[in-house]
Amino acid sequence: MSISRSSSSMMEVRMVLKTLLNSCSKCMVTTGFLISGTAYRHGLKHASGNFVVIMDADLSHHPKYLPSFIKKQQETGASIVTGTRYVKGGGVHGWNLMRKLTSRGANVLAQTFLWPGVSDLTGSFRLYRKSVLEDLINSCVSKGYVFQMEMIVRASRKGYHIEEVPITFVDRVFGSSKLGGSEIVEYLKGLAYLLVTT
Repeated sequence: MSISRSSSSMMEVRMVLKTLLNSCSKCMVTTGFLISGTAYRHGLKHASGNFVVIMDADLSHHPKYLPSFIKKQQETGASIVTGTRYVKGGGVHGWNLMRKLTSRGANVLAQTFLWPGVSDLTGSFRLYRKSVLEDLINSCVSKGYVFQMEMIVRASRKGYHIEEVPITFVDRVFGSSKLGGSEIVEYLKGLAYLLVTT
């Protein structure tokens, strides 16, 4: 399991993860703010199994959902199982109205223009078949928040089997959000890029 991390309170995070993920066969925490593709490539160098789980280590993605990801993959044979906030049973806790509207609006825009067949394009809590993750990383050029959207859109275009499970996203326990005006501009540029290239 590869977990990307952007906060400086690594000791506290590691202690919490050690408790929560004691059954994880291999858990790696990347320190510092790495652009998603960089963190994924780094994690893949250490991944030894056939599947890789990507999640935020700030506990906004709770490990309690992992059994439902694994069960869904085993039942369906999916190449990707993605957590979604936008189906029955999913949701967000701890965000103000503006943040909820921004996230929901970003997903509605992407669904309208890109037709990816999934409800939550900007989330990053996902289980990938390792070979699929390697293929997608090599196909993607985006950075930051747009990277998650490009990964799932390209997976859809390549015909990979994608399934969803509902999750509740909890606002960061550690660190602070980096979503601001520049990230929104980058998202819109990324949306336009994907509209033209996929």
